[in-house]
Amino acid sequence: MQLETYISDLLYRYECVTIPDFGSFLTQRVSATIVHDSNTFYAPKKVLSFNEQIQQNDGLLAHYIADVEKIPFEVANRKIAKRVEILKSYLTQGETLTFKNIGEIIFNNEGKILFEPAYHINYLTDAFGLSQFSTPVVTREVLKKEAEKVERVIPIAVTPEKRKSRPYLKYAAVALIALTLGGLGASKFYVEQIETHNQIAQEEAKKMLDAKIQQATFSLNTLPEITLNITKQKGKYHIVAGAFRIEENCDKKVEQLRSEGFNARKIGTNKYGLHVVAYNSYEDRLDALKALKTIKKTHNKDAWLDVKKLD
Repeated sequence: MQLETYISDLLYRYECVTIPDFGSFLTQRVSATIVHDSNTFYAPKKVLSFNEQIQQNDGLLAHYIADVEKIPFEVANRKIAKRVEILKSYLTQGETLTFKNIGEIIFNNEGKILFEPAYHINYLTDAFGLSQFSTPVVTREVLKKEAEKVERVIPIAVTPEKRKSRPYLKYAAVALIALTLGGLGASKFYVEQIETHNQIAQEEAKKMLDAKIQQATFSLNTLPEITLNITKQKGKYHIVAGAFRIEENCDKKVEQLRSEGFNARKIGTNKYGLHVVAYNSYEDRLDALKALKTIKKTHNKDAWLDVKKLD
């Protein structure tokens, strides 16, 4: 069984993929970065790590294998357990475990697991198609330095940010360079012309804004008042109770679980068209795992954790 293939598939969609009684592969999102020494831009990505302390079976891997290979859930668990025995025997013999597209695992001298992730693959689907690239250094315009010199001689109430958003001021600065050479009298006349032009433009903009506000106010006054009471269920960690092909059975399961005290709900359909019912949804992954452990012991040993954002 190519266990690494199934793990690799799940890493695109989940933050934690656990191999029962062995450990878990974790993903953490990293923003885009810039290496200034080489002027290289790197796309955002998921960084892989391995935690041998997280070994509890959450059912995610077994359910996926059962769906792909069309085998019972219990058979998938037995196949995983058999594969784990082989992996552990390889490690105790000093061999390196290579998980294709994931990384390598070895024992160090202290008997602890060391994980070296693969760097050639990006499990962040939002960054699909993005690759690193380098760009030459951007040289500053000489004109900007000249304009700043003029501003020190003839102050203009314009910040560098406003200069970028108002291109006509760049030309005003260039004109001031020439006017300075022609004399203070000519520069004073030109500044007065700019101020007059700016005042006219501001008055025109104010008239247009007042007209828009009046129109918006008139439109709003004609609208009826509507009060909406919407309760949005939150959480991307869902404890799954089951999946049903007939939606009516799905609704019955939700009513049953709610009558038993669970905050149950439907969380959409999976890729096989089955309607999925969740006991509850959680914002925090550790809270979800704790609740899953309790449900597996007291209510449903086949419950499992699904991680996805709902619209």
